[in-house]
Amino acid sequence: MTEQPLRVTWVQPEDLLGHELRQASEDGRDASPQASTWHTSGGPPSPPRAGASTPPAPPELRTLALRLLDELALLPTPLGGREPTSLPEIVRSCDTAGPPGGTRTTVPGEPGTPPPAPSTPTGATVPGGSGGSPPVSGRGGVWESLGVQQLHAAWLGRAAGCLLGKPVEKLELPAIRTLARATGNWPLTTWFTARGLPPDLAARHPWNRRSAANSLAENIDGMPEDDDLNYPLLNVLLLQRYGRGFRTADVARLWLDQLPAGRTFTAERVAYRNLLSGIEPPDTARHHNPFREWIGAAIRADVHGWAHPGDPASAAAQAHRDAALTHTGNGVYSAMFVAGTIAAAGGGADVHASLRSGLAVVPPRSRLAVAVRDAVETARAHQDFDTVVDRLHAAHGHYHWVHAIPNAALLAAALTHADGDFTGSICRAVSGGWDTDSNGATAGSVAGLLAGHPDRLPERWTAPLKNRLATSVVGFDGIGFDELARLTQEALRP
Repeated sequence: MTEQPLRVTWVQPEDLLGHELRQASEDGRDASPQASTWHTSGGPPSPPRAGASTPPAPPELRTLALRLLDELALLPTPLGGREPTSLPEIVRSCDTAGPPGGTRTTVPGEPGTPPPAPSTPTGATVPGGSGGSPPVSGRGGVWESLGVQQLHAAWLGRAAGCLLGKPVEKLELPAIRTLARATGNWPLTTWFTARGLPPDLAARHPWNRRSAANSLAENIDGMPEDDDLNYPLLNVLLLQRYGRGFRTADVARLWLDQLPAGRTFTAERVAYRNLLSGIEPPDTARHHNPFREWIGAAIRADVHGWAHPGDPASAAAQAHRDAALTHTGNGVYSAMFVAGTIAAAGGGADVHASLRSGLAVVPPRSRLAVAVRDAVETARAHQDFDTVVDRLHAAHGHYHWVHAIPNAALLAAALTHADGDFTGSICRAVSGGWDTDSNGATAGSVAGLLAGHPDRLPERWTAPLKNRLATSVVGFDGIGFDELARLTQEALRP
């Protein structure tokens, strides 16, 4: 038998070049000379969903890819003024930026800005779309600091939302809808299942091959390992070791100590490789890293929000120090947005005020902020969530499915439309496609925190988790979510 060559994903120069050309077109850099050179030389486009291109590039093409990556890094971007990366510049942009023309606008969620009335979408009058029609509470509550029960509910919510999205990760939106409808689960209200699925559909739209064995309804036996849970675990360790004053270099040290390289993906894998090559933060986020504006930093942000209940600005600043290891621009903003949203929810705000607070800590003229604001407005305007999703895909479908911008928009739309309801939040987030397990996880974390107690989460979501989390993070494999909540609370103490 011929041995298959080893093709490690997310690090092959010929694949990085294709992704960097796509990133250049998104942020307004003129990369036409490099693109022409690459394609004329026979260079492949970036893999559309995942994996590494095959066969391996010949040595001369790989050398060309490395040279072009260096050239692309030197191209100026016209978005620098609207989309800074350093924290001082981000803070200044939140304080002073206005729309073109110079008129200052109030950033949603600023101190003194009154919260809007609870969202009651208008438009379609027939209930429909994933999760059905929106509830009306927002699930806001008031507490001064996060207790074990709030953290327990947030951890359970993150796990359940992640697990719901795992079997359909990497599938395109029509496939997700087709599979769910074929089993009577649309609008989405419960776990995906292969039971009763016609064989031709199963063959046409195969489940995520890594996850179907442990995330379909008939296969769930506790919470399986996922990077969407590994990174929050690592950040609990981060606070245990270094406290809230940790530096970006401390995040790197922790990863090298605790995180297997094979458990990293996209921007995190490139940054890990850069660390091993002697490159130090924040250059780890920039060097040959076309994934620097993808979703990876956002899935690490929960703990930073939990650490600062009621203080979104401090939560966002803490998330920035974490994100700077791997991301720039909108990739950093997505982490700050999630941390700020969770901090506000932890301070007692309802879901709508929490989202406004999350927006208030990112540059208001950035593409991510614009996309999130538009998504919230779209969610308020349509009762049918499928219509909301279709509009989001029409607006942002040109991005890679792991990019931060479309996923942040979908997350905000799902949370807005569900109005604080737990089932509605995770089902809407997952049913919208793109990075299904990551969006489900963050939606579940926010909605679980808003619920405030594990007993307020539906048992159909929590019972299959069996209070057991699998992970390769040393010392945590098999831990119960109740114990994890207790350890998290200890780590959050100033």
